[in-house]
Amino acid sequence: MATKDSAKKATATKRASSRASAKPGAMDAIKLLTADHREVKSLFQDYQKLVDHDAEDEEKQPIAEQICAMLTVHAQIEEEIFYPAAKEAIKEPDLVDEATVEHASAKDLIAQLRESDPSDELYDAKVKVLGEYIDHHVKEEEGELFPQARRAKMDLAAVGEQLEQRKTELMQEMGLTEGAEGAEQEEEA
Repeated sequence: MATKDSAKKATATKRASSRASAKPGAMDAIKLLTADHREVKSLFQDYQKLVDHDAEDEEKQPIAEQICAMLTVHAQIEEEIFYPAAKEAIKEPDLVDEATVEHASAKDLIAQLRESDPSDELYDAKVKVLGEYIDHHVKEEEGELFPQARRAKMDLAAVGEQLEQRKTELMQEMGLTEGAEGAEQEEEA
């Protein structure tokens, strides 16, 4: 029994120290980015359900636009804040370079989607391929980059606070009302 209590206290102390420099309630960087990954994956699934049921273009377009907006903001906060911090801290900084190249491919598809219309012949295919790119990217981040960032003892709480603040700014600039609150709600669920 004492061993379980000791382990719980050690875990609680570790969590508290990782949040020490952040505001109360702030999410650590990896949790915030992972919540974004889950949210956008859900949107890709919603889009595919509409495609599978031959939904009208007017039903699909808002979801595609939301996917593009979320990915644009997510990529920007990673590139501006998380990647530079991770590159300095982790043992394999080339993982950050690979992630940046993957972002470039995703951004290209996002630009193509934004310049087209759901009635275009390849629109659904582009959304699907974008989803596949993102799945691959997420697997590498969550399987390689994020664990190295945790082991490197990055101040994930402070970086998370910066990510959250910047995400909120970018969402507001884009006229989107759901800022970091969506990620926080995901965390609580």
